[in-house]
Amino acid sequence: MRESADWMVPSDDRILELIREHGNLTPKAIEAFGGPVRQHASRRCAELAKYGLLERVYRGLYGITDKGEAYLDEELDASELEPIQDSK
Repeated sequence: MRESADWMVPSDDRILELIREHGNLTPKAIEAFGGPVRQHASRRCAELAKYGLLERVYRGLYGITDKGEAYLDEELDASELEPIQDSK
């Protein structure tokens, strides 16, 4: 079972899964692939990047990190993550 953090919401797993499956995505593409609506996906991608599960590849484009992969593979407890100081 994945160990999520208090700051996470249920749609975060779906966002991470979609980006792992399809590669780097924008919030609009996340919505098109059946994820949460663009506005929500945008906010959640920024939050996931803040904790290092996603990386901001370019403005509005996100990719999954090794930490994000480890979380999805149940190898990382997200509650142990701290915000990254230089997140965008």
